[in-house]
Amino acid sequence: MKKSSRKPATKLDQIRARLRESAPLLPIAEHLGFHITAVKPGRVTIELDVRPHHANAIGTLHGGVLCDIADAAMALSHATNIAADETFTTLELKINFLKPVWKGKLRAEGKVIHPGRQVATSEGRLYGPDGKLYAHGTTTCVIFQIPVHQ
Repeated sequence: MKKSSRKPATKLDQIRARLRESAPLLPIAEHLGFHITAVKPGRVTIELDVRPHHANAIGTLHGGVLCDIADAAMALSHATNIAADETFTTLELKINFLKPVWKGKLRAEGKVIHPGRQVATSEGRLYGPDGKLYAHGTTTCVIFQIPVHQ
């Protein structure tokens, strides 16, 4: 059977196609070891098994790693709402750390709050292995056309 050469119409289509093909979606995901477990319009879930190499100097999960998975979940939730010929970049990112993480599986849930045409916002919540909230954040992104020279 011949594969279709038609390009997906939305970023959501592209994300789903890459996940079906088990193709790498985010280079940082490969580096840190997290993976997308759910994707639908305006929502993305990511999971990370905390490992010793994710630790900071005092032995807890490094805040940058928490921020990375929150950022990825929130950013990908934005991506599900834009056209294939659009992209975005972060204007602002804020995160609140509530509890230290020592080990176990983390779940980051990104959800679009405002799917604007030019500026969009989303929130992220990070849950620990006990199902409790360990961190939460928000992001604001600006959406623009992918330059033709790309």
